[in-house]
Amino acid sequence: MSTLRIAWRNLWRNSRRTWITAAAIALNTAVLIATFGLMRGIVVDMVRQITLLSVGDAVVHAEGYRQERSFFKPIPAEVASRVLAASEAAGVRAAPRAFGFGLVSSGSKSSGAMFWGVDAAAERRAFDLPGRAAEGSFLSLPDERGGGRTYLGRPVRELVLGRKLAKTLQAGVGAEIVAVVQAGDGSLGNELFTVTGVLGGVGEEIDRSAAFIHRADFDELFVADGRVHQIALSARGALTDAEVVQRLAAAARGAELVSWRALLPAVSDMTRMFDAMMWIFALVFLLAAGLGVTNTMLMATYERIREFGVLKALGRSPWGILRDVAVEAWLLALSATAIGLVVGLAGSWYLWARGIDMSSLGGDIVVQGVTMNNVWRATLVPMDVVGPVVAMWLACVLASLYPAARAARIDPVRAMTHV
Repeated sequence: MSTLRIAWRNLWRNSRRTWITAAAIALNTAVLIATFGLMRGIVVDMVRQITLLSVGDAVVHAEGYRQERSFFKPIPAEVASRVLAASEAAGVRAAPRAFGFGLVSSGSKSSGAMFWGVDAAAERRAFDLPGRAAEGSFLSLPDERGGGRTYLGRPVRELVLGRKLAKTLQAGVGAEIVAVVQAGDGSLGNELFTVTGVLGGVGEEIDRSAAFIHRADFDELFVADGRVHQIALSARGALTDAEVVQRLAAAARGAELVSWRALLPAVSDMTRMFDAMMWIFALVFLLAAGLGVTNTMLMATYERIREFGVLKALGRSPWGILRDVAVEAWLLALSATAIGLVVGLAGSWYLWARGIDMSSLGGDIVVQGVTMNNVWRATLVPMDVVGPVVAMWLACVLASLYPAARAARIDPVRAMTHV
């Protein structure tokens, strides 16, 4: 206790210098905590956009389907049934989908499109995509009375477009779309659909080419005979992607079950890179704080040369002097990081509550084909708070070792005659 009391008293012999150094340490700590929170929030948002919007925590395909994207490579029916039953038992929500390429036209405009045959009820349970309609609404649920679907009071074949595809076709809600496809039996399939919704920004693939229709309409248009090309699995945050794969691996035998990280390796690598980037960023601030502490302790050591000489003459060991100087640096870091912690948490709360609105830059922010939210918000985990504080303590103590070593090696006779 006496060591701490003496070290604290020594810090304030030159209060101005101590306050300046403490302010620098506090500012660095606050910036690190707020920045860690913001960068963590960007990563969490990116993963959320992938796992909750459309891709899911994991997906099931037929073996080889991802390489060829062939209409004639559906998931075996018995495997699809097992996966759907097992996902229900595991508390994982599943959305079966079928895909087929074709042409869509509206008036004089036409474009290629990837048709998604989906179960509207399953998509609503598993994913947030149905709630991302910028105009109109997503595919409706079957009418309970007759099993038919209506739009504005009349039966229609519903179709929901990705926003860039809708812009290419110059088609809004209520527009009629002609679809022409190569059906599964070799015939030419064609049908008239009505646009009931246009999605907001989701991702490049969906924005540019996706056309969502009901599974029943897909089967009729493509003569698909109930084909399922993908089962997207979402635990809605209750399980990690690795846990989802582990729990459903047995049921998916005979097909390919991969997590979103294997499906989108570039995005997965980017999320992992963020941790390294954060600590590289932190290293700059820790170095700046360490240099400030080194300068402060060097000045304090120079001013107290005679004092250290007397202490050594009275029998103080070099290790004792080294410890005293290191304790002073640690107390300085402790008090400064306490202030920085409060300021950093306040800044993180503001970034969580208000965020940084990036919409002023114009357009959506797309990272590796994933559309990010225009408002960046912070997300803090305990490690993002404890890590910068402890790292700052270590940096300050290590920075004090050089001036402490100089003080410990001082010659008592020469030190006591120092002017």
